[in-house]
Amino acid sequence: MATQSEQQLENALIDQLQTLGWERVTIPDEAALIANLKTQLEKHNGVVLSDGEFTQILNTLAKGNIFQKAKTLREKIGFKRDDGSNGYIELINQVHWCKNQYQVTNQVTMTGTYTNRYDVTLLVNGLPLVQIELKRRGLEMKEAFNQTNRYHRHSMSAGKGLFNYVQLFVISNGVNTKYFANAPVQKRDFKQTFFWTDVDNKKISALSDFATVFLEKCQLSKMITKYVVLNESDKFLMALRPYQFYAVEAIVDRVNTTNKNGYIWHTTGSGKTLTSFKTAQILTQSPKVHKVVFVVDRKDLDYQTIKEFNSFQEGSVDGTNNTGSLVKQFADDTPLIVTTLQKLNTAISRERHLAKMDALKDKRMVFIFDECHRSQFGDTHKRITEYFDNVQMFGFTGTPIFAENAAKNALGKRTTKDLFGECLHKYVITDAIRDENVLKFIIEYIRTFKAKDEIEEIEVEAIDSAEVMEAPERLEKVTNYILANHDRKTHSKEFTAIMAVPNVKTLCKYYELFRAKKGAGEHNLRIGTIFTYSANEEDEDADGVPDDSKPQNKHSREKLDEYIRDYNAEFKTNFGTDNFYGYYKDIGKRVREREIDILLVVNMFLTGFDSKPLNTIYVDKNLKFHGLLQAYSRTNRIYGSKKSQGNVVCFRDLKKDTDKALELFANKTPTEEIVLAPYEDYVANFNEALATLDAIAPTVESVDDLLTEEDEAKFIQAFRALMRIKNVMECFSGFSFDDLDMDEQTFADYRSKYLDLYEKVKSDNAKEKVSILDDIDFEIELIRRDRVNVSYIITLLQNMKDAKPEDQAKIRKTILDVMDTEAQLRSKKELIEQFISVHFAGLSPEDDVGDAFETFWNEEREKAVAALSDEEGLDKDGLEKVIGDYLFTEKPPLNDDVINLMSVRPGLRERRNVATRIIDKIKGFVETFIDGVD
Repeated sequence: MATQSEQQLENALIDQLQTLGWERVTIPDEAALIANLKTQLEKHNGVVLSDGEFTQILNTLAKGNIFQKAKTLREKIGFKRDDGSNGYIELINQVHWCKNQYQVTNQVTMTGTYTNRYDVTLLVNGLPLVQIELKRRGLEMKEAFNQTNRYHRHSMSAGKGLFNYVQLFVISNGVNTKYFANAPVQKRDFKQTFFWTDVDNKKISALSDFATVFLEKCQLSKMITKYVVLNESDKFLMALRPYQFYAVEAIVDRVNTTNKNGYIWHTTGSGKTLTSFKTAQILTQSPKVHKVVFVVDRKDLDYQTIKEFNSFQEGSVDGTNNTGSLVKQFADDTPLIVTTLQKLNTAISRERHLAKMDALKDKRMVFIFDECHRSQFGDTHKRITEYFDNVQMFGFTGTPIFAENAAKNALGKRTTKDLFGECLHKYVITDAIRDENVLKFIIEYIRTFKAKDEIEEIEVEAIDSAEVMEAPERLEKVTNYILANHDRKTHSKEFTAIMAVPNVKTLCKYYELFRAKKGAGEHNLRIGTIFTYSANEEDEDADGVPDDSKPQNKHSREKLDEYIRDYNAEFKTNFGTDNFYGYYKDIGKRVREREIDILLVVNMFLTGFDSKPLNTIYVDKNLKFHGLLQAYSRTNRIYGSKKSQGNVVCFRDLKKDTDKALELFANKTPTEEIVLAPYEDYVANFNEALATLDAIAPTVESVDDLLTEEDEAKFIQAFRALMRIKNVMECFSGFSFDDLDMDEQTFADYRSKYLDLYEKVKSDNAKEKVSILDDIDFEIELIRRDRVNVSYIITLLQNMKDAKPEDQAKIRKTILDVMDTEAQLRSKKELIEQFISVHFAGLSPEDDVGDAFETFWNEEREKAVAALSDEEGLDKDGLEKVIGDYLFTEKPPLNDDVINLMSVRPGLRERRNVATRIIDKIKGFVETFIDGVD
């Protein structure tokens, strides 16, 4: 049975879209697109436009880039009617999003720098708002993504630029289908393309299934009008992911149909700020809702949230610098308020504010609480619910409070469900890791002391004695361990780290150890710290025993001021504890910008702080449940190819608590999905993968004996598997080649063969630079095999040789068809046909087709070099060197390089044309005899 072609896939999709209510139209080019646009806008707006009126509209539509056109799409366009009056045209109905005109077309041709034909285009009111690019089954979906990038560069801005109104791209190879928002090429990333899912986070990957749920007219219109966000800060479009969509829909439905509360459980790092913004934005547009109030529990998050909300929609939020300004916003027509829990508490409890606030007690308002696991378990939550009579409350959290992890306060144990009602949508950590929206953790447990031989093992967490845990010898050993391993963990300081300690006293000891060692020249790391202090904390010197010989202890505020002076000297700043918030913001900014290598903290920055370059946390404090997972999750934000996991280094025995936390917050799915296996498991896996490699290439030298690209591919896959395991093992501080069945030199030799073979078989369309400094980057950026190659033809020829005479004709036709349709084989077609016609029939049953073809190919290659040398009067040895340099550098030879090869050099006027002709012939030679062959 033949595989489905791209054209068949395209036709099947269009047929399906017609059953979903899309009208099929034929639009061959831009002229037809513009004519259809006029008709559809007239139909949508119930008007008839003269040519002059439509020209005004078209001129307005032509202005701007992708981002500006996305804004134009959501506005009404004004124009002067022929009678002099003002008219307005709606481009898309955003309120009643199903009430638009829907058409599907295909193979629209646009000519810009080059001419391109687009696969399937979905038109809404005549504007192309969704572009679908397909690849036939068996091909990589990323090719379709690359194709959209090429179209953007070459033709989508051509003419009136109407294809820059595309809001969403859909890419598919039939079995996998993803979507992403339109953006300039430099702001696109294949990692930011998304599968659609059902409400339970199950992927909907097949194109036909995707079309049914995502490309249905009303659903697609809702996605475009409600769930594409225009990021004002960076000027690009963002499409919500499916779990974000379902969360917003659940809350909006709750508000529209009930008076009940609820909460959203979306794991840390999954984009809750965008989800909560979109929820707030949609609810502010509801006539049922008087105000939406977004509540955070810290001043820094107030500032941070306002900044992020205003990046999603410019001017959507004004800050509330004090409680008075908050009360003013409650009293005026401000639809969306962002404030802190503390200011909200003051507004409804202080006498001077109640006169204005009392008028709002009966108004229908929605309160959205960020990180609701942290702050909603005290008097404030009770006070809010008792004060307002007509509010709905929704919480967002990555780590809900359940019965198992609930802490007791004055009101007793309270769970998230107790306060907010049922969970409306879940997207747990295992979902996010599976979807590659956050990274896995790799956790190391470092034993810092052990009992004497006659005493049983001591569990670190069970030890409360400061005498043990804060012993100077122990703290120094931990510090030395960090200094010895920090470069390994952070890829030579390309990333940063945070260190969590149990209290300010221990933090001070660690800070001063790091500082002393830096002063002694033992490291050059930039160490920063921040912590809170109590005004009237216990003074250790007040012990009733006069002793002038003892060093005097400093108040923790004095200590912090001392450390801030170090910070000021390092960064030429002027902070102090009297401007603590300014220092807080500045040090957070420097951590994000990788100016701080290790940040020492007690509790601050362990929740709610996002820094993508942070990849390691050193833990020397006891953590449990939500506190543990929140702290670990500082490390697992996606950030480039080298950041392959979040590193957690525990100097306490937290394994049981880690397992419990992961079990609780992974919705009881296996913890193996999150935490990498023990070191010993990877040793066993490495040796098992080595056995597979030995079966293919038992020695380094035997790699040279691999004949076909199929054999080479098997070697690539086998050694790549070995490298993957080794890359992970290197993150373990105890890694040593002594534990493996292969020594380091042999691994390096195999790796050289692997890299050379990669250079040999890679395709022109997948040129990938390999880092010789850090092979983990290459491991993630997996090389792709040529799908178009001579090895496939040799396999067919071997099948043809062994087939019955009546079947040989069919196989030969298949070979010819492949060469006609696959671009990389077209240049080789004549030679392959020659081999079949002249040499193939003469092969004996014992002859190997691969050997025979290799002999033929090498002979023809030598003939081609000789012919090119004779035709152009080139030195043959020099020509072979130029070709070799071209293959090595991947850069075509320069004009002078080829002119210098000529026995008779042309005149100055002719040199450029002659050199260009010869260089083109060299490129043709490489395309025919090298690319996709060896």
